[in-house]
Amino acid sequence: MKKLKMYEDNDKMLSLIRDNYNVLQSLGAFGINLGFGDKTVREVCEEQGVDTFTFLAVVNLTINDYHSQSTIERLDVPTLLKYLKASHQYYIDFQLPFLRRELTEALDEDNNLGRLILKIFDEYARFIKHHMKFEEQTLFPYVEALVNGKKKEEYSIETFSKHHGQTNDKLKELKSIIIKYLPSDPLRNNMLTATLYDIYNLEEWLQLHAKVEELIFLPAIKALKEQHDAEDATVKLSSMLGVHEATEPLSDREREVIIGVVQGLTNKEIAEKLYIAPNTVITHRRNIARKLQIHTTAGLTIYAIVNQLIDISTV
Repeated sequence: MKKLKMYEDNDKMLSLIRDNYNVLQSLGAFGINLGFGDKTVREVCEEQGVDTFTFLAVVNLTINDYHSQSTIERLDVPTLLKYLKASHQYYIDFQLPFLRRELTEALDEDNNLGRLILKIFDEYARFIKHHMKFEEQTLFPYVEALVNGKKKEEYSIETFSKHHGQTNDKLKELKSIIIKYLPSDPLRNNMLTATLYDIYNLEEWLQLHAKVEELIFLPAIKALKEQHDAEDATVKLSSMLGVHEATEPLSDREREVIIGVVQGLTNKEIAEKLYIAPNTVITHRRNIARKLQIHTTAGLTIYAIVNQLIDISTV
């Protein structure tokens, strides 16, 4: 039975699964194999090459409906991409064929309504495959390009979201027709009831899958894109302002002087802050200009941002 609890990296993986057995499917999608004994979530994830924070973000969303926009930048996009690709593969290669076999065994194909149900299921299966292939051919390559720092044509997130609603509508239609169908004997009735139960589980899984994409994956993509855009802008500004690599290594004191200059401090204020003489600050600034070939405050600002001496949000 599902246990509502916020899981953390020091919780036992065994306890997480025992309390929420439907997490088993997520384990497979993350590439986590069973046989981890009494190890914690962090230990299991680290041993099996899975980002712990991202794993817990998905687990706590699917179990507790919890997500935080303030921690989106901590998500590991390659881990999410691997998870979604594996989920698609599970669904297309296993779940859909399995349900098709269940329906075939439970339905009387001599009955017109039975044949109609199979036809609707096949149409639904084709729609799902098309939807997932659409993501794999458009969204996923776009994300991979972002991860690798490459330029790629923009992708419409709105188009991606619309497909999810169409998927849920088709599954509801299929369930309604199955419920109205009357099997020819008790055995088929039991088999169809079991299949219908699996379809309801499938619907829940699809909703959770869509929720992970909408509330975790897409915000993570947007955050990654914003980061790349900021980096691109910084590189362009560096080029425009003639910011170069240092011909000689900067000393720690010279870096501190650069930070003071970027913060808008005068030579006297920098000297007081660093407990040195104003003339020493002037000497440091001359050395910085010689080493970096940068002679403006704007140029030093870009250099400080590029080399992470300061955060761009503080400028």
